[in-house]
Amino acid sequence: MRLDKYLVHTGYGSRSEVQKLVRSKRVKINDEVAKKPDCNLNPDVDVVKVRDEIVDYAEFYYYIMNKPQGCITATEDPRHETVIDLLDPIAKGRSLSPVGRLDKDTEGLLILTNDGKFNHELLSPKKHVDKVYYAEVDGKVVEEDQSAFEEGIDIGENKVCMPAQLEIIEAHEDYSKVYITIKEGKFHQVKRMMRARGKEVTFLKRIKMGGLMLPEDLETGSYRKLTEAELQLLGGKIGETTI
Repeated sequence: MRLDKYLVHTGYGSRSEVQKLVRSKRVKINDEVAKKPDCNLNPDVDVVKVRDEIVDYAEFYYYIMNKPQGCITATEDPRHETVIDLLDPIAKGRSLSPVGRLDKDTEGLLILTNDGKFNHELLSPKKHVDKVYYAEVDGKVVEEDQSAFEEGIDIGENKVCMPAQLEIIEAHEDYSKVYITIKEGKFHQVKRMMRARGKEVTFLKRIKMGGLMLPEDLETGSYRKLTEAELQLLGGKIGETTI
């Protein structure tokens, strides 16, 4: 692989930016200063350093974010802050895309990756990857609501939603706290499902995807790379989609 292509892939800038970086003698290959941007290297063997820090190379990158309210799940937007805007320059340069979407006012677990196949497989309803949400709702959630979710809610589309699970945490006359598990990712799905039952969601947070729980120590607005073990909980493997 050419050095400039390697540095672009790992997030160090555009082709012209990494070429300037190499020419400034800030890049080393196996502790020797790289002389040309187009020199070849083996990413599986050679150690590349930028400003004396080892470059984190992987064919695919997988991140977990605790998405905050107020930003949109998109790679770019001319008017609103996006989840990509929350990333540091290196992570931002790795061509990451969010897996699915969370509404602007919804927070919680969000996966970001440059692995398009993994992204597609994780979202496919055929794969039955559960998404679990914690929700606070205006109104009292009752057993009839649970039965309706299990049968499939009609939210005004051609097909009713796939069967979902509604677990009641607390149910009072004017508000309730629940867990909702769905297998799809329709636009505003959880809110529309509750609205179909005559109730409004006032707070929504995704807390689990597949077997992966949102880490308790990952603060709102923070992110980090997934570990191998965490990726396996999603049905994947580093560098290899196995869902």
